[in-house]
Amino acid sequence: MKLPETAVLLRVFLGESARHTNKPLYEAIVLKARELNLAGATVLRGILGFGADSRIHSAKILSLSLDLPLVVEIVDTQENIDKLLPFIDEHVSEGLVTLENVRVIKYHQG
Repeated sequence: MKLPETAVLLRVFLGESARHTNKPLYEAIVLKARELNLAGATVLRGILGFGADSRIHSAKILSLSLDLPLVVEIVDTQENIDKLLPFIDEHVSEGLVTLENVRVIKYHQG
């Protein structure tokens, strides 16, 4: 698969405890992106953060959080990202979803 020089970055900020049926929501998003043949997806786990509720979520030993912040990042064409957005809209009930234009420098398999 080849990505054009300009693409779109989708970021979904959510908590680790967010669920989709019987699996973590971040996993459901990645699997849906794969099902739709998107270029790839990465889940990043934060060590500290807060969201709209202003509650701190931390990986510190003294304040173990069961809901660490996560970011799912997906870069692809606008057309392909648009295929995923209905799923995101339906299943992300708490969190933040952003889109931005990005410049692709290199994307290679193997």
